[in-house]
Amino acid sequence: MRRHAPKSQSELALNGNEIVLNADKNQHDFRLKLRKLIEWFFFSTFRGATLVNALALSIIIYFMVINGLEAINIPFLTEAPREAMTKGGILPCIVGTVYLAVGAMAVAFPIGIASAIYLNEYAKPGKILRLIRISINNLAGVPSVVFGLFGLAFFVTYFKCGVSILAGALTLGAMSLPVIIGTTEEALRSVPDTYREASLGLGATKFQTILKVVLPSALPGILTGGILGISRAAGETAPIMFTAAVFFTPSLPSSIFDEIMALPYHIYVLATAGTEIEATRPLQYGTALVLITLVLSLNLIAIVYRARLRKKMQK
Repeated sequence: MRRHAPKSQSELALNGNEIVLNADKNQHDFRLKLRKLIEWFFFSTFRGATLVNALALSIIIYFMVINGLEAINIPFLTEAPREAMTKGGILPCIVGTVYLAVGAMAVAFPIGIASAIYLNEYAKPGKILRLIRISINNLAGVPSVVFGLFGLAFFVTYFKCGVSILAGALTLGAMSLPVIIGTTEEALRSVPDTYREASLGLGATKFQTILKVVLPSALPGILTGGILGISRAAGETAPIMFTAAVFFTPSLPSSIFDEIMALPYHIYVLATAGTEIEATRPLQYGTALVLITLVLSLNLIAIVYRARLRKKMQK
C-alpha cells in the first residue's frame, strides 16, 4: 500500500482556518435566517393588527350604514327634533358639534403650537423640562369625564360661563392640548438642525428662523396633531355633558354663551334617556352615521390640505 505523506503544519493550519471560516459562515447564515424569521414574524403581526383594526372599522361603518341610512333624508338633516325627539331632524345637533369642534381647535391649536415651540426651541434641557413633558403625556391619558368635571368646576362655575358653547369649547380645547403639543414637538424635532444653522448663518434671528423656516417645514406634522385633536373633540360626550350640551333646544345658537345640542350627547340621550327608546332606534343609528361622516369629513379636509402642503414643500 502506498502511504500518504504527512501534512505539513502550514497545510494543517490552512485546513483549520477553512473549518473555522465554514463554521463562521454557517453561524452567520443561521443568524441571518433567524433575523429574517423574527423580522417576518413582527411585520406579519403588525400587518395582522392593521387588518384587524381596518376590519373592525369596516364592520362598524357597515353596521351604521345598514341601520342608519333609512333615517337619513333632507328633513332629518335640516329640521329640529320634535314630538319627544321621536321625529324631526338633528340640525341643531350638527351645528352645535361643528361649533364645539371649531371652537376647541381655535383654543387648543395656537396654545399647543406655542407651547411646543417653547419646549423644543427655547426651554433648556433639565429636570423641569422632563417633568413638564411627563405631565403632558399623563394628561393625554386622563379620561374625558375628568376634563368634563374640570370644565364644570372651572369654566362653568368659577368663571361663570354657564352651560354654553364657550365653556364646552374651552373644555374640549384643554382636553386636546396634550395631543397637539406632543405631535407638534415631534414635527419640530423632525426638522433638520442644518435648516436652523443655515438660517442663523444668513443673519436671521432665532424668532425669524422659527417663523420662516422651522414652522413651514414642520407644518404637515403639526396638522396631524390638529386632525387628531379635532377628531377627539368632535366625538366626545362626557366633557360637553357637563359644560355645553342640553337635552333639548330647538333653536340654533346665536351667541357663544348659548347652550346647544350636540351629536354625541344626542345619541346618548336617544339611547338611554329618551321616552321611547325603541321607537328612536333608527334615529340613533342615523345620528351616529352623521357623526361618523362629519368626523371623517373634517379629517379628510385636513388630510387633503396637509398633502398639498407636502407637495409644495417637495417642489
